[in-house]
Amino acid sequence: MFNFNLLPKPANNEFSGNKIALWGFVFFVALMTWRSIIHMFFEEYGLHEIANFIVFSGNPDPNPVIYLFFSLWGLEQLIICALCWIVIFRYKSLIPLMYVFWILEWGVRLFYYPNFVKHLDPNLYKTGLTPGAEGAPYTLVLLLVLFLLSIKTNSK
Repeated sequence: MFNFNLLPKPANNEFSGNKIALWGFVFFVALMTWRSIIHMFFEEYGLHEIANFIVFSGNPDPNPVIYLFFSLWGLEQLIICALCWIVIFRYKSLIPLMYVFWILEWGVRLFYYPNFVKHLDPNLYKTGLTPGAEGAPYTLVLLLVLFLLSIKTNSK
């Protein structure tokens, strides 16, 4: 019923899971690619308008350094997305493995982010909730369902 072989031999372009998992993966990677581009190239907008962090003040201005790290995070995300696009176009049999990686990322957010921000006064640093933290539980559930669909085999 379920094929837990996350490293098939050979890795090929044949996806044996449910088509919903395949198209869900394509949609999810497209969304994550867009997010990565925002973080990398529009770091000020992503940090202040989307993530709701305040504009920091100081002398010297700390924002260029903050934007640099935010941009590097976007680059890292874009590299992961590029790997996922390679899987989509050439190695679809590895999609369940890619789901495991995304589940790890979004799952860690559930535990890391609340423990990290509890030491920060949100009134000093933020103007609202961060979508990546607020949406992590829902994204994780969606990824888990899509993962299960990706390893589900037909009973024929």
